[in-house]
Amino acid sequence: PPPPPPPAALTVPAITREFRGMWIATVANIDWPSRTGLTAAQQQGELITLLDVAQATGLNAVVLQVRAAGDAIYPSSLEPWSRIFSGNQGGDPGYDPLAFAVQQARLRGLELHAWFNPFRAGNLSDTLRLSPQHFAMRRPDLVRKCGQLWFDPGEQAVQDHAIAVMRDVVQRYDVDAVHIDDFFYPYPDTCTNFPDAATYARYVQGGGTLSLGDWRRDNVNRFVERMYREVHTVSPLAKVGVSPFGIWRPGNPTGIVGLDAYASIYADSRKWLQSGWVDYFAPQLYWSIASTGQSFPALLNWWGQQNTQRRHLWPGLASYRVNTGAGPYSAGEIPSQVALIRDAAPTAGGASGSILYNGSSVRNNLGGFAASLAAGLYASGAIPPVSSWLDNSAPAAPSVSVATVSTNYVASLSSGSSDTWWYLVRWRANSSWRQRLVPVTQRTVDVPSGGVDAIVVNAVDRAGNASSDAVWRP
Repeated sequence: PPPPPPPAALTVPAITREFRGMWIATVANIDWPSRTGLTAAQQQGELITLLDVAQATGLNAVVLQVRAAGDAIYPSSLEPWSRIFSGNQGGDPGYDPLAFAVQQARLRGLELHAWFNPFRAGNLSDTLRLSPQHFAMRRPDLVRKCGQLWFDPGEQAVQDHAIAVMRDVVQRYDVDAVHIDDFFYPYPDTCTNFPDAATYARYVQGGGTLSLGDWRRDNVNRFVERMYREVHTVSPLAKVGVSPFGIWRPGNPTGIVGLDAYASIYADSRKWLQSGWVDYFAPQLYWSIASTGQSFPALLNWWGQQNTQRRHLWPGLASYRVNTGAGPYSAGEIPSQVALIRDAAPTAGGASGSILYNGSSVRNNLGGFAASLAAGLYASGAIPPVSSWLDNSAPAAPSVSVATVSTNYVASLSSGSSDTWWYLVRWRANSSWRQRLVPVTQRTVDVPSGGVDAIVVNAVDRAGNASSDAVWRP
Protein backbone atom coordinates (compact mmCIF):
# COMPACT_ATOMS: atom_id res chain seq x y z
CA PRO A 1 0.00 0.00 0.00
CA PRO A 2 1.16 3.55 -0.60
CA PRO A 3 2.59 5.35 2.43
CA PRO A 4 0.22 7.71 4.27
CA PRO A 5 0.36 11.32 3.10
CA PRO A 6 2.60 13.57 5.17
CA PRO A 7 0.79 15.78 7.69
CA ALA A 8 -0.20 19.22 6.54
CA ALA A 9 2.40 21.86 7.29
CA LEU A 10 1.83 23.49 10.66
CA THR A 11 2.01 27.22 11.24
CA VAL A 12 0.90 28.01 14.78
CA PRO A 13 -0.94 31.35 14.88
CA ALA A 14 0.01 34.06 17.32
CA ILE A 15 -1.95 34.07 20.55
CA THR A 16 -4.93 36.43 20.36
CA ARG A 17 -4.95 39.06 23.12
CA GLU A 18 -7.98 41.10 24.12
CA PHE A 19 -9.62 41.78 27.47
CA ARG A 20 -13.30 40.83 27.46
CA GLY A 21 -14.87 41.46 30.84
CA MET A 22 -18.26 41.65 32.53
CA TRP A 23 -19.25 43.29 35.80
CA ILE A 24 -21.37 41.26 38.23
CA ALA A 25 -23.07 43.71 40.61
CA THR A 26 -24.22 42.35 43.96
CA VAL A 27 -25.46 45.61 45.56
CA ALA A 28 -29.25 45.57 45.85
CA ASN A 29 -29.22 42.13 44.15
CA ILE A 30 -28.74 43.80 40.75
CA ASP A 31 -27.05 40.82 39.07
CA TRP A 32 -26.49 38.19 41.74
CA PRO A 33 -28.10 36.65 43.66
CA SER A 34 -31.39 37.58 41.99
CA ARG A 35 -33.08 38.08 45.37
CA THR A 36 -32.55 37.47 49.06
CA GLY A 37 -33.64 34.25 50.72
CA LEU A 38 -32.35 31.80 48.12
CA THR A 39 -30.76 28.59 49.32
CA ALA A 40 -27.01 28.16 48.96
CA ALA A 41 -27.60 25.75 46.06
CA GLN A 42 -29.86 28.27 44.30
CA GLN A 43 -27.30 31.05 44.77
CA GLN A 44 -24.54 28.86 43.40
CA GLY A 45 -26.70 27.82 40.47
CA GLU A 46 -27.38 31.45 39.54
CA LEU A 47 -23.69 32.32 39.72
CA ILE A 48 -22.78 29.32 37.58
CA THR A 49 -25.34 30.51 35.01
CA LEU A 50 -23.70 33.95 34.87
CA LEU A 51 -20.24 32.40 34.47
CA ASP A 52 -21.51 29.99 31.80
CA VAL A 53 -23.03 32.92 29.92
CA ALA A 54 -19.77 34.84 30.15
CA GLN A 55 -17.86 31.86 28.75
CA ALA A 56 -20.41 31.24 25.99
CA THR A 57 -20.30 34.91 24.95
CA GLY A 58 -16.54 34.69 24.50
CA LEU A 59 -15.52 36.70 27.57
CA ASN A 60 -12.39 35.98 29.59
CA ALA A 61 -12.99 37.84 32.87
CA VAL A 62 -15.66 38.76 35.39
CA VAL A 63 -15.50 41.66 37.86
CA LEU A 64 -17.42 40.53 40.94
CA GLN A 65 -18.59 43.06 43.53
CA VAL A 66 -17.33 41.69 46.86
CA ARG A 67 -17.70 44.77 49.09
CA ALA A 68 -20.55 47.10 48.15
CA ALA A 69 -21.10 49.11 51.35
CA GLY A 70 -18.88 48.12 54.25
CA ASP A 71 -20.03 44.51 53.99
CA ALA A 72 -18.67 41.31 52.46
CA ILE A 73 -19.71 38.39 50.26
CA TYR A 74 -17.07 36.24 51.96
CA PRO A 75 -16.36 35.34 55.60
CA SER A 76 -14.54 38.29 57.16
CA SER A 77 -13.29 39.26 60.60
CA LEU A 78 -13.36 42.91 59.49
CA GLU A 79 -16.90 43.31 58.13
CA PRO A 80 -20.32 41.62 58.30
CA TRP A 81 -21.92 39.39 55.69
CA SER A 82 -23.79 41.32 53.01
CA ARG A 83 -27.59 41.29 53.28
CA ILE A 84 -27.86 40.15 49.64
CA PHE A 85 -27.97 36.53 50.78
CA SER A 86 -30.41 36.31 53.70
CA GLY A 87 -31.92 39.80 53.66
CA ASN A 88 -30.21 40.61 56.96
CA GLN A 89 -26.72 42.02 57.24
CA GLY A 90 -24.55 39.50 59.06
CA GLY A 91 -26.55 36.49 57.84
CA ASP A 92 -24.16 33.64 57.00
CA PRO A 93 -25.09 31.97 53.68
CA GLY A 94 -23.46 28.73 54.81
CA TYR A 95 -20.59 28.68 52.34
CA ASP A 96 -17.86 30.98 51.00
CA PRO A 97 -19.29 32.65 47.87
CA LEU A 98 -15.99 34.26 46.88
CA ALA A 99 -14.03 31.01 47.11
CA PHE A 100 -16.78 29.34 45.08
CA ALA A 101 -16.71 32.14 42.47
CA VAL A 102 -12.92 31.97 42.10
CA GLN A 103 -13.02 28.19 41.66
CA GLN A 104 -15.88 28.21 39.15
CA ALA A 105 -14.44 31.11 37.14
CA ARG A 106 -11.09 29.31 36.83
CA LEU A 107 -12.77 26.18 35.51
CA ARG A 108 -14.24 28.27 32.69
CA GLY A 109 -11.03 30.07 31.77
CA LEU A 110 -12.22 33.33 33.33
CA GLU A 111 -10.17 35.75 35.39
CA LEU A 112 -11.94 36.89 38.56
CA HIS A 113 -11.47 40.50 39.67
CA ALA A 114 -12.60 41.50 43.18
CA TRP A 115 -14.59 44.76 43.05
CA PHE A 116 -14.63 47.00 46.16
CA ASN A 117 -16.46 50.21 47.08
CA PRO A 118 -14.12 51.88 49.59
CA PHE A 119 -16.26 54.81 50.80
CA ARG A 120 -19.92 53.86 50.44
CA ALA A 121 -21.41 52.78 53.80
CA GLY A 122 -25.06 52.14 52.91
CA ASN A 123 -28.45 53.75 52.36
CA LEU A 124 -29.95 56.18 54.88
CA SER A 125 -32.59 53.56 55.65
CA ASP A 126 -29.81 51.19 56.66
CA THR A 127 -29.00 53.08 59.85
CA LEU A 128 -31.52 50.97 61.78
CA ARG A 129 -30.47 47.71 60.12
CA LEU A 130 -26.69 47.74 60.19
CA SER A 131 -24.92 44.84 61.83
CA PRO A 132 -23.07 45.68 65.07
CA GLN A 133 -19.93 44.49 63.23
CA HIS A 134 -20.36 47.14 60.51
CA PHE A 135 -17.60 49.76 60.56
CA ALA A 136 -20.21 52.53 60.64
CA MET A 137 -21.56 51.10 63.89
CA ARG A 138 -18.14 50.62 65.44
CA ARG A 139 -16.92 54.06 64.32
CA PRO A 140 -19.97 56.34 63.87
CA ASP A 141 -17.63 59.35 64.07
CA LEU A 142 -16.33 58.45 60.60
CA VAL A 143 -19.75 58.33 58.89
CA ARG A 144 -21.37 61.20 56.99
CA LYS A 145 -25.03 61.35 55.95
CA CYS A 146 -25.71 62.93 52.58
CA GLY A 147 -28.13 61.16 50.26
CA GLN A 148 -26.60 57.91 51.52
CA LEU A 149 -24.27 56.87 54.31
CA TRP A 150 -20.63 57.57 53.46
CA PHE A 151 -17.32 56.91 55.09
CA ASP A 152 -15.46 60.24 55.01
CA PRO A 153 -12.47 59.87 52.62
CA GLY A 154 -10.68 62.61 54.57
CA GLU A 155 -10.48 60.42 57.68
CA GLN A 156 -7.26 58.40 57.86
CA ALA A 157 -9.03 55.60 59.76
CA VAL A 158 -11.46 55.19 56.84
CA GLN A 159 -8.64 54.76 54.36
CA ASP A 160 -6.76 52.42 56.70
CA HIS A 161 -9.80 50.20 57.11
CA ALA A 162 -10.58 50.02 53.37
CA ILE A 163 -6.97 49.11 52.60
CA ALA A 164 -7.00 46.45 55.32
CA VAL A 165 -10.11 44.91 53.75
CA MET A 166 -8.45 44.76 50.33
CA ARG A 167 -5.24 43.30 51.73
CA ASP A 168 -7.25 40.64 53.56
CA VAL A 169 -8.96 39.49 50.36
CA VAL A 170 -5.76 39.44 48.32
CA GLN A 171 -3.99 37.46 51.05
CA ARG A 172 -6.73 34.83 51.35
CA TYR A 173 -8.02 34.45 47.78
CA ASP A 174 -6.30 33.96 44.43
CA VAL A 175 -8.14 36.84 42.78
CA ASP A 176 -6.64 38.10 39.54
CA ALA A 177 -7.22 41.77 40.33
CA VAL A 178 -8.51 44.35 42.80
CA HIS A 179 -11.00 46.78 41.26
CA ILE A 180 -12.77 49.98 42.35
CA ASP A 181 -15.39 51.96 40.47
CA ASP A 182 -16.48 55.62 40.33
CA PHE A 183 -17.80 56.20 43.88
CA PHE A 184 -15.42 58.48 45.77
CA TYR A 185 -17.21 61.55 47.09
CA PRO A 186 -20.99 61.48 46.42
CA TYR A 187 -22.41 62.48 43.04
CA PRO A 188 -24.13 65.89 43.16
CA ASP A 189 -27.52 64.46 42.19
CA THR A 190 -27.70 62.80 45.60
CA CYS A 191 -25.56 65.10 47.75
CA THR A 192 -24.80 68.77 47.13
CA ASN A 193 -22.95 69.66 50.35
CA PHE A 194 -20.87 66.82 51.74
CA PRO A 195 -20.65 67.34 55.53
CA ASP A 196 -16.91 67.10 56.06
CA ALA A 197 -16.35 70.63 57.42
CA ALA A 198 -15.01 69.34 60.74
CA THR A 199 -12.58 66.98 58.99
CA TYR A 200 -11.32 69.80 56.77
CA ALA A 201 -11.05 72.22 59.71
CA ARG A 202 -8.88 69.70 61.54
CA TYR A 203 -6.66 69.48 58.45
CA VAL A 204 -6.27 73.28 58.31
CA GLN A 205 -5.62 73.51 62.04
CA GLY A 206 -2.85 70.98 61.55
CA GLY A 207 -1.13 73.32 59.08
CA GLY A 208 -2.77 72.16 55.84
CA THR A 209 -2.90 74.77 53.08
CA LEU A 210 -4.91 73.09 50.31
CA SER A 211 -8.31 74.48 49.32
CA LEU A 212 -11.33 72.32 50.16
CA GLY A 213 -11.55 70.96 46.60
CA ASP A 214 -7.82 70.27 46.31
CA TRP A 215 -7.83 68.62 49.75
CA ARG A 216 -10.68 66.30 48.75
CA ARG A 217 -8.91 65.39 45.51
CA ASP A 218 -5.72 64.76 47.46
CA ASN A 219 -7.59 62.41 49.80
CA VAL A 220 -8.73 60.34 46.82
CA ASN A 221 -5.34 60.54 45.10
CA ARG A 222 -3.57 59.27 48.19
CA PHE A 223 -6.00 56.41 48.49
CA VAL A 224 -5.61 55.28 44.86
CA GLU A 225 -1.82 55.45 45.05
CA ARG A 226 -1.76 53.56 48.37
CA MET A 227 -4.16 50.91 47.09
CA TYR A 228 -1.89 50.27 44.11
CA ARG A 229 1.21 50.05 46.29
CA GLU A 230 -0.23 47.91 49.09
CA VAL A 231 -2.07 45.40 46.87
CA HIS A 232 1.20 44.76 45.06
CA THR A 233 3.03 44.42 48.36
CA VAL A 234 0.75 41.51 49.22
CA SER A 235 0.46 40.06 45.71
CA PRO A 236 2.92 41.54 43.19
CA LEU A 237 1.13 40.00 40.19
CA ALA A 238 -2.49 40.79 41.09
CA LYS A 239 -3.65 43.61 38.84
CA VAL A 240 -5.15 46.84 40.20
CA GLY A 241 -7.95 48.41 38.15
CA VAL A 242 -10.02 51.58 38.44
CA SER A 243 -13.24 52.35 36.57
CA PRO A 244 -13.92 56.10 36.88
CA PHE A 245 -16.64 58.26 35.37
CA GLY A 246 -15.95 58.43 31.63
CA ILE A 247 -15.37 62.21 31.44
CA TRP A 248 -12.34 63.62 33.26
CA ARG A 249 -13.41 67.26 32.77
CA PRO A 250 -15.84 68.85 30.29
CA GLY A 251 -14.01 70.18 27.24
CA ASN A 252 -11.56 67.27 27.25
CA PRO A 253 -11.60 66.62 24.36
CA THR A 254 -13.18 69.64 22.70
CA GLY A 255 -16.96 69.39 22.45
CA ILE A 256 -17.44 67.07 25.44
CA VAL A 257 -20.01 68.30 27.95
CA GLY A 258 -21.40 66.76 31.12
CA LEU A 259 -20.50 66.15 34.73
CA ASP A 260 -17.17 67.53 35.93
CA ALA A 261 -15.97 64.53 37.95
CA TYR A 262 -12.78 66.41 38.85
CA ALA A 263 -14.72 69.17 40.60
CA SER A 264 -17.87 67.37 41.80
CA ILE A 265 -16.78 63.92 43.02
CA TYR A 266 -13.11 64.99 43.31
CA ALA A 267 -11.78 62.28 41.02
CA ASP A 268 -8.63 63.39 39.21
CA SER A 269 -8.71 60.18 37.20
CA ARG A 270 -6.29 61.33 34.50
CA LYS A 271 -3.65 61.79 37.21
CA TRP A 272 -4.03 58.17 38.34
CA LEU A 273 -3.57 56.92 34.79
CA GLN A 274 -0.60 59.13 34.04
CA SER A 275 1.05 58.40 37.40
CA GLY A 276 0.93 54.65 36.74
CA TRP A 277 -1.24 53.98 39.82
CA VAL A 278 -3.30 51.45 37.86
CA ASP A 279 -2.59 48.32 35.89
CA TYR A 280 -5.80 48.80 33.96
CA PHE A 281 -8.09 51.77 33.52
CA ALA A 282 -11.75 51.31 32.60
CA PRO A 283 -13.44 54.70 32.09
CA GLN A 284 -17.20 54.26 31.96
CA LEU A 285 -17.95 55.33 28.38
CA TYR A 286 -21.68 54.82 28.77
CA TRP A 287 -22.67 56.83 25.69
CA SER A 288 -23.39 55.90 22.11
CA ILE A 289 -21.24 56.35 19.05
CA ALA A 290 -23.81 58.83 17.70
CA SER A 291 -23.86 60.96 20.85
CA THR A 292 -22.57 64.50 20.29
CA GLY A 293 -21.99 65.96 23.76
CA GLN A 294 -20.48 62.70 25.02
CA SER A 295 -19.02 61.15 21.88
CA PHE A 296 -17.89 57.57 22.45
CA PRO A 297 -15.21 57.66 19.70
CA ALA A 298 -13.87 61.05 20.84
CA LEU A 299 -13.59 59.97 24.48
CA LEU A 300 -12.07 56.61 23.50
CA ASN A 301 -9.35 58.31 21.48
CA TRP A 302 -8.76 61.03 24.10
CA TRP A 303 -8.19 58.54 26.89
CA GLY A 304 -5.75 56.66 24.68
CA GLN A 305 -3.80 59.90 24.21
CA GLN A 306 -3.68 60.41 27.99
CA ASN A 307 -2.32 56.90 28.55
CA THR A 308 1.30 58.00 28.65
CA GLN A 309 2.35 55.12 30.92
CA ARG A 310 0.90 52.62 28.41
CA ARG A 311 -1.20 50.80 30.97
CA HIS A 312 -4.18 48.69 29.89
CA LEU A 313 -7.13 50.78 28.70
CA TRP A 314 -10.34 48.73 28.88
CA PRO A 315 -13.40 51.05 28.66
CA GLY A 316 -16.68 50.17 30.32
CA LEU A 317 -19.56 49.71 27.87
CA ALA A 318 -23.24 50.27 28.74
CA SER A 319 -24.73 46.99 27.58
CA TYR A 320 -27.53 47.51 30.13
CA ARG A 321 -28.83 50.34 27.91
CA VAL A 322 -29.44 48.16 24.85
CA ASN A 323 -33.09 48.34 23.78
CA THR A 324 -34.16 50.20 26.93
CA GLY A 325 -35.19 53.41 25.19
CA ALA A 326 -32.31 55.26 26.86
CA GLY A 327 -30.70 56.77 23.79
CA PRO A 328 -29.76 55.19 20.48
CA TYR A 329 -28.71 51.83 21.90
CA SER A 330 -29.73 49.40 19.23
CA ALA A 331 -28.63 45.77 19.32
CA GLY A 332 -25.66 46.66 17.14
CA GLU A 333 -24.29 49.45 19.38
CA ILE A 334 -22.12 47.28 21.63
CA PRO A 335 -20.54 45.23 18.80
CA SER A 336 -19.86 48.51 16.98
CA GLN A 337 -18.15 49.91 20.06
CA VAL A 338 -16.08 46.74 20.45
CA ALA A 339 -15.03 47.11 16.79
CA LEU A 340 -13.92 50.72 17.40
CA ILE A 341 -11.92 49.61 20.43
CA ARG A 342 -10.26 46.90 18.36
CA ASP A 343 -9.37 49.49 15.73
CA ALA A 344 -7.74 51.62 18.45
CA ALA A 345 -5.63 48.76 19.85
CA PRO A 346 -2.59 49.24 17.55
CA THR A 347 -2.31 52.92 18.55
CA ALA A 348 0.17 53.72 21.32
CA GLY A 349 -1.84 53.86 24.53
CA GLY A 350 -4.95 52.64 22.74
CA ALA A 351 -7.60 50.41 24.24
CA SER A 352 -7.08 46.64 24.15
CA GLY A 353 -10.41 45.40 25.49
CA SER A 354 -13.58 46.38 27.30
CA ILE A 355 -15.89 45.52 30.21
CA LEU A 356 -19.66 45.11 29.87
CA TYR A 357 -22.04 46.52 32.45
CA ASN A 358 -23.75 44.44 33.55
CA GLY A 359 -24.03 40.68 34.00
CA SER A 360 -27.81 40.70 33.72
CA SER A 361 -27.70 42.36 30.32
CA VAL A 362 -25.36 39.65 29.05
CA ARG A 363 -27.43 36.85 30.60
CA ASN A 364 -30.64 38.29 29.13
CA ASN A 365 -28.92 38.90 25.77
CA LEU A 366 -30.63 42.29 25.40
CA GLY A 367 -31.56 42.83 21.78
CA GLY A 368 -29.40 39.83 20.89
CA PHE A 369 -26.14 41.75 21.44
CA ALA A 370 -24.42 38.95 23.39
CA ALA A 371 -25.26 36.36 20.75
CA SER A 372 -23.98 38.77 18.11
CA LEU A 373 -20.64 39.09 19.92
CA ALA A 374 -20.40 35.32 20.42
CA ALA A 375 -20.99 34.62 16.74
CA GLY A 376 -18.93 37.54 15.47
CA LEU A 377 -16.21 39.60 17.12
CA TYR A 378 -15.79 37.17 20.03
CA ALA A 379 -16.15 33.95 18.01
CA SER A 380 -12.41 33.28 18.24
CA GLY A 381 -10.94 32.93 21.71
CA ALA A 382 -8.65 35.51 23.29
CA ILE A 383 -6.69 35.79 26.51
CA PRO A 384 -6.02 39.07 28.37
CA PRO A 385 -3.04 41.20 27.32
CA VAL A 386 0.29 40.89 29.12
CA SER A 387 0.97 43.21 32.08
CA SER A 388 4.66 43.42 31.20
CA TRP A 389 5.48 46.08 33.83
CA LEU A 390 4.55 43.56 36.55
CA ASP A 391 6.56 40.70 35.03
CA ASN A 392 8.03 40.17 31.58
CA SER A 393 9.58 36.73 32.03
CA ALA A 394 7.78 33.91 30.25
CA PRO A 395 7.38 30.52 31.93
CA ALA A 396 9.03 27.42 30.52
CA ALA A 397 7.10 25.44 27.95
CA PRO A 398 4.91 22.67 29.40
CA SER A 399 5.08 19.00 28.57
CA VAL A 400 2.14 17.45 26.71
CA SER A 401 1.28 13.84 25.96
CA VAL A 402 -1.89 12.71 24.21
CA ALA A 403 -3.94 9.53 24.43
CA THR A 404 -7.04 8.51 22.48
CA VAL A 405 -10.16 7.75 24.51
CA SER A 406 -13.29 6.98 22.50
CA THR A 407 -13.85 9.97 20.18
CA ASN A 408 -11.57 12.31 22.14
CA TYR A 409 -7.93 13.06 22.44
CA VAL A 410 -6.99 13.45 26.10
CA ALA A 411 -4.05 15.80 26.51
CA SER A 412 -2.08 15.34 29.73
CA LEU A 413 -0.28 18.51 30.80
CA SER A 414 2.71 19.09 33.04
CA SER A 415 4.14 22.49 33.89
CA GLY A 416 7.80 23.26 33.51
CA SER A 417 7.59 26.35 35.75
CA SER A 418 6.29 27.02 39.25
CA ASP A 419 4.84 30.33 38.06
CA THR A 420 2.43 28.78 35.53
CA TRP A 421 -1.13 29.99 36.23
CA TRP A 422 -3.00 28.76 33.14
CA TYR A 423 -2.60 26.37 30.25
CA LEU A 424 -3.70 27.68 26.87
CA VAL A 425 -4.71 24.64 24.81
CA ARG A 426 -5.26 25.19 21.08
CA TRP A 427 -6.02 22.64 18.42
CA ARG A 428 -6.43 22.65 14.64
CA ALA A 429 -9.40 20.72 13.30
CA ASN A 430 -10.18 20.75 9.58
CA SER A 431 -7.95 23.80 9.11
CA SER A 432 -9.73 25.83 11.85
CA TRP A 433 -8.19 26.69 15.22
CA ARG A 434 -10.04 26.46 18.54
CA GLN A 435 -8.84 27.01 22.08
CA ARG A 436 -9.48 26.58 25.79
CA LEU A 437 -7.86 28.25 28.77
CA VAL A 438 -7.67 25.97 31.82
CA PRO A 439 -6.15 26.47 35.28
CA VAL A 440 -2.77 24.91 36.04
CA THR A 441 -4.49 22.61 38.55
CA GLN A 442 -6.29 20.90 35.66
CA ARG A 443 -3.91 18.25 34.38
CA THR A 444 -5.92 16.82 31.49
CA VAL A 445 -7.98 18.40 28.71
CA ASP A 446 -10.38 16.59 26.38
CA VAL A 447 -10.22 17.59 22.70
CA PRO A 448 -12.73 16.15 20.18
CA SER A 449 -10.51 14.15 17.85
CA GLY A 450 -12.47 14.60 14.63
CA GLY A 451 -10.27 16.27 12.04
CA VAL A 452 -7.63 17.30 14.58
CA ASP A 453 -4.10 17.28 13.21
CA ALA A 454 -2.31 19.38 15.86
CA ILE A 455 -2.58 20.30 19.54
CA VAL A 456 -0.53 23.23 20.87
CA VAL A 457 -0.14 24.07 24.56
CA ASN A 458 1.35 27.20 26.13
CA ALA A 459 2.00 27.85 29.81
CA VAL A 460 0.71 31.29 30.87
CA ASP A 461 1.71 33.06 34.09
CA ARG A 462 -0.35 35.50 36.21
CA ALA A 463 0.98 38.52 34.32
CA GLY A 464 -0.12 36.95 31.04
CA ASN A 465 3.32 35.95 29.71
CA ALA A 466 3.12 32.85 27.52
CA SER A 467 5.73 30.17 27.02
CA SER A 468 6.93 28.83 23.71
CA ASP A 469 4.66 26.31 21.98
CA ALA A 470 4.52 22.68 23.06
CA VAL A 471 3.26 20.89 19.93
CA TRP A 472 1.76 17.43 19.56
CA ARG A 473 0.82 15.94 16.20
CA PRO A 474 -0.90 12.60 15.57
